Amino acid sequence: MRLSRRALLAGSAAGAAGALLPTAPATAKPKAAGTCASYRAAYHFTVPDQWKNDPQRPVWIDGEYHYYYLYNADYLTGGTEAGTAWRLATSRDLVSFTDRGIAIPKDTTVNGDLWSGSAVVDTGNTAGFGAGAVIVLVTMSPGGGTDHQEQFLYYSTDGGRTFLPHGTDPVLPNPGVRDFRDPKVIRDEERGRWVMALAENTKVGFYHSADLKSWTYVGGFVKDGIGVLECPDLFRITAADGTVKWVLGVSANGKGSGQPNTYAYWTGSFDGTAFTADASDPQWLDHGWDWYGAVTFEKRAANGTLDERARYAIGWLNNWDYANTTPTIDCDGFNGTDSIVREITLKRASNGTYYLASRPVAALDDHVSRTIELGDLTVSGTRVLDYTGLSYEVTTEVTWQSLTGAGFQLRRSADGGRHIDAGVYGDYAFLNRRNTVNPDTSGRWQESHSPFDPSARTVKLRILVDRTSVEMFVDDGRYVHSSEAFPYLVDTGLALFSIDGTAVFRNTVIREFAV
Repeated sequence: MRLSRRALLAGSAAGAAGALLPTAPATAKPKAAGTCASYRAAYHFTVPDQWKNDPQRPVWIDGEYHYYYLYNADYLTGGTEAGTAWRLATSRDLVSFTDRGIAIPKDTTVNGDLWSGSAVVDTGNTAGFGAGAVIVLVTMSPGGGTDHQEQFLYYSTDGGRTFLPHGTDPVLPNPGVRDFRDPKVIRDEERGRWVMALAENTKVGFYHSADLKSWTYVGGFVKDGIGVLECPDLFRITAADGTVKWVLGVSANGKGSGQPNTYAYWTGSFDGTAFTADASDPQWLDHGWDWYGAVTFEKRAANGTLDERARYAIGWLNNWDYANTTPTIDCDGFNGTDSIVREITLKRASNGTYYLASRPVAALDDHVSRTIELGDLTVSGTRVLDYTGLSYEVTTEVTWQSLTGAGFQLRRSADGGRHIDAGVYGDYAFLNRRNTVNPDTSGRWQESHSPFDPSARTVKLRILVDRTSVEMFVDDGRYVHSSEAFPYLVDTGLALFSIDGTAVFRNTVIREFAV
């Protein structure tokens, strides 16, 4: 069967549009248990109730990761304007998390609610709160406006479970600019000081401190053309070939220039004061529509040993363009889902440049509840598999001699009219959510692209599907696409497709998880 891509992607788009979810859920009330089906993710982190947005960089304390995130307990009545606190969850494997409640409440000082920032463990007692105290540097906006952002300090002496404010004055006052937020603090052991990266519109500012309380501006890195920079990230990582690179990352909006709206990064060098990029244009750690406010953090063994050749990363599976649109409000009473935690490594491309590759955290293997091994499957046109599921992972290596495209129809309806499409076409890999319910009412942000070399005549695909998201890892994580999608819960089918030729889906495996 010869199948065009237009025919492949055609479906009941009108039906999907008619099922779009409300965009003002802050006034909604969750339905009583048992009256509706749950859209809560099966194996991704979700907020217990109400609202979450930005992840805060997890820190390793007493043998487990402490994951803080922005939490709004008043979302269903007050909306996003009700402000956020820092809530805490802990995990030993970064798949299963235990909720620990609010660590830093909002509105307990005259400075109001808390925005993004970062936590560090002050092992050397540089701040004077005791060796091992957990210090948080966080943006707050006294008076509740958005034009007076300053950095404040909180500290914990109980292992990061609860925090107290270090007075009510900022440790880094606003110098008279609008965008001045999201402090990311790292320890520069070589020079015996702390370094802060701060989002300042189209600049990431760099600051030094000896005690985390007094900060001095030392320079900045400027990048125009990808919107206001947010949630900066700065770290060092070693490639398998021994090459050491510094990486500067930001959450940024490149939609206006045809780029992603996720996590942009540059490899380069950092001398403790200035970052020098290897190239002026950034690379992107995700090419989908919904991997924002992402953070990377240290990979440690169970005994605490640091792995300098890998880091972890987690992102908010949402986008400010449609942040309030989700089916999880109606039945489950929450809005806030994260990506799977990824392990990222530094790799060298064939042209000599370096990039970050991603793969799902290895501990996901420990939560497999069912495995279906389908072996090698030959496809010419569309082949519907004898499998149904809401939440799963599917992996395969697609090979061919001559064709235009190949991939999966995920969460397929019984009549084949609704589905999410993922695969390769011509010279790009893609993830397309147009033919199922999804949060983008504009219709503009339906299909994401990343580069692909068709001359290879093979592609590895690893795709994580959950109730409200799809994450596609292409060719061992060289590129990743993460996007929200809200298929009807009755849409559980799975199909393979090829366009203009025959493909073999080799070693095809489906796994389900219990967390």
